[in-house]
Amino acid sequence: MKMQWVPMASILLALCIAIAWAADEPSNEKELKGAKKKPAEKPALSTEGMSAEQKAWEKTLEENLGSFYWPRYVEAKKKGRETAWDYVKDDPALPRVLLIGDSISRGYTVPVRHELAGKVNVHRAPANCGSTALGLKKLDLWLGDGKWDVIHFNFGIHDRNTPPKDYAERLEKIVERLKATGATLIWASSTPIPPNSDKYEEGSSVRTNRIAEEIMKKHGIAIDDLYSFIKPDLARYQNPKDCHFKGEGYRRLGKQVAAKILDALKARGK
Repeated sequence: MKMQWVPMASILLALCIAIAWAADEPSNEKELKGAKKKPAEKPALSTEGMSAEQKAWEKTLEENLGSFYWPRYVEAKKKGRETAWDYVKDDPALPRVLLIGDSISRGYTVPVRHELAGKVNVHRAPANCGSTALGLKKLDLWLGDGKWDVIHFNFGIHDRNTPPKDYAERLEKIVERLKATGATLIWASSTPIPPNSDKYEEGSSVRTNRIAEEIMKKHGIAIDDLYSFIKPDLARYQNPKDCHFKGEGYRRLGKQVAAKILDALKARGK
């Protein structure tokens, strides 16, 4: 029995590792912290042949994606896959747009780029932007030194356990900082949480959206109501018992986000 138990334990361990690496991503701040604690050799991404600007971007990603996202990004780039965090070389003749948000935003970043190809330089913050607490710490880094024409942003699902008063105060501060950029701002409401979720509280997006809506109306900021947009077809586009979406769902969200960005740019005369 002892000789049989050892290989079985090894098999179980291998399966556990495979499942962990196949997971889409940490679902909240606690899991993000847990991922950072896992000992693992940090993979390297070759920067040979890259411009100085791209090398600087890859360095920023390495320093900010953490031990969960960075290895997956490196693996994707080695396989030649397109990702939300790919370096964007600006066409100076086109407007610049920044997407800020959590993993839902990350999911629709590439579809937005496809929709706006040749029309807009679409950038993404170098992070899963998580909660408003993280946003306040990292916002200056995410904004960088360039000028933005439109900023499409969201904080909500990662704030589902944040006291409403704290969420409102932090979001207010974020809005004030974003307004100082001179960009046209678009707030994205948080998408729905499905019933019977193992990790998320159904209805939490309604609660944070209600608070955010009041703040956006106060500041005259346009709202991209992704919650109402996707809710009628949620069962078709969303993963069961999870806040994340299937590829088709992200493509649908991407078209909606792209349309709102174009509307904002037209209003700016771009």
